[in-house]
Amino acid sequence: MQLPAGQDLPHTRARAVHWLTTAAVLAAATVVAAMVEPSGATATATAGDGPGPERAAAGAAPVPGPDAEAADYPLDCGPLGVVVSDQASVDLDGDGTGETVAVVHCDAGSGTPPHGVYLLGHGEGEGAAPRVTETLVDPAERMNVDRFEADDDAIALRLYGYSSPDVPSCCPDMQRDVSWSWRDGALTLDVAAPPNSV
Repeated sequence: MQLPAGQDLPHTRARAVHWLTTAAVLAAATVVAAMVEPSGATATATAGDGPGPERAAAGAAPVPGPDAEAADYPLDCGPLGVVVSDQASVDLDGDGTGETVAVVHCDAGSGTPPHGVYLLGHGEGEGAAPRVTETLVDPAERMNVDRFEADDDAIALRLYGYSSPDVPSCCPDMQRDVSWSWRDGALTLDVAAPPNSV
């Protein structure tokens, strides 16, 4: 079917309400991050410290982040398992004890299940399972991670989502780049301006 010139298919029109909702949810996560520090986070900023985190003493052997495969995620997959599709060990707060960023989804076998992105800290006590300290992307938002980069300075994601529930899960029609970094003693979210189209 040919559409009149200048007319888009309904699922290709960007709806501001979706991304405003997404930005509000991500902003809420930032507020929580400001109140709850990741496991082992001891870095604090004082006047004159500059933008970067306070790093652990030189020569100290860093403790890597926990194993993402050993964590229990707040992800309802029913009878399906959870797949860790990507992970990275980081030390965002610079205290010498690593955290792990994990990108996970339900093991649906087909289709495009939404991703969850979590920051993990070490469990309390020897042999304890890793614990989720932050939910960076909630699977309930129906977003998928297309690009994932993480190091001690920042976590950066390219997310794809949907302008309405009517858009098929195979074909997301919204895109947003987001990143988190440790600033002023808290995990801080930065959201890039949305592109004109996907």
